[in-house]
Amino acid sequence: MIKKCLFPAAGYGTRFLPATKATPKEMLPVLTKPLIQYGVEEAVEANIHTMAIVTGRGKRAIEDHFDISYELEHQIKGTSKEPLLTEIRSLITQCTFSYTRQVEMKGLGHAILTGETLIGNEPFAVILADDLCDNNGNDSVLKQMVSVYEKYQCSIVAIEEVPLEETNKYGVIAGNLVDNTDDTYRVTDMVEKPEPRNAPTNMAIIGRYILTPDIFDIIRNTKPGKGGEIQITDALLEQAKEGKVIAFKFKGKRFDCGSVNGFVEATNYFYEKEKNV
Repeated sequence: MIKKCLFPAAGYGTRFLPATKATPKEMLPVLTKPLIQYGVEEAVEANIHTMAIVTGRGKRAIEDHFDISYELEHQIKGTSKEPLLTEIRSLITQCTFSYTRQVEMKGLGHAILTGETLIGNEPFAVILADDLCDNNGNDSVLKQMVSVYEKYQCSIVAIEEVPLEETNKYGVIAGNLVDNTDDTYRVTDMVEKPEPRNAPTNMAIIGRYILTPDIFDIIRNTKPGKGGEIQITDALLEQAKEGKVIAFKFKGKRFDCGSVNGFVEATNYFYEKEKNV
């Protein structure tokens, strides 16, 4: 069983300045919920209730969000506003939240390694909150991935096809189709942000992973790559060389809420969805 979900949440969110100067990008709301709450809800749907969050300076709002605000509770108790806190109260009751700080921003691989103290020696999920996913009536993306992990018992990455000209924004995989019925590929190669002419395919990794605990030692021995950062793609490539990474083409819709365009698209999508409920 996958019992823990890691949320790397220490980044600066520079594409949203000045909004993120004092507000964590993970706390930017799509409608009335912050991005990271959507991620936690997705983990809970996958029957994961231990949340490990890697934060940094200026991220206290995340900890406060997943805590009880006695003053606010008192102010709205018995009013029409009280039900607005039902969802977050439920998460606080169901889940355990633990935090550690990433002192320096050295890439996603380093952020995941920073979370080792919260994870320990067990397989775990990773959610990047600025990749917001909607299941379109299917199981949540992470729940789908847990089923794939139970079948293959190795690291799993979620992928989707992107326009070839956008491969330089993603980690891109090459692999051999394992199973038509669940769109799984055994990864043979992974490249971090390749230019279109060098991309092995247009199948891009998005912000959902299930990782086996040996990844921590691999990251420790991974040299900094593009931009001087320790890339999780490079670490996963070492597992892939041993046939231990499965790429899964998930069912659902993903929004890149790390970009302004994607954030606006997600807001409009969820607004229309709520309006039609």
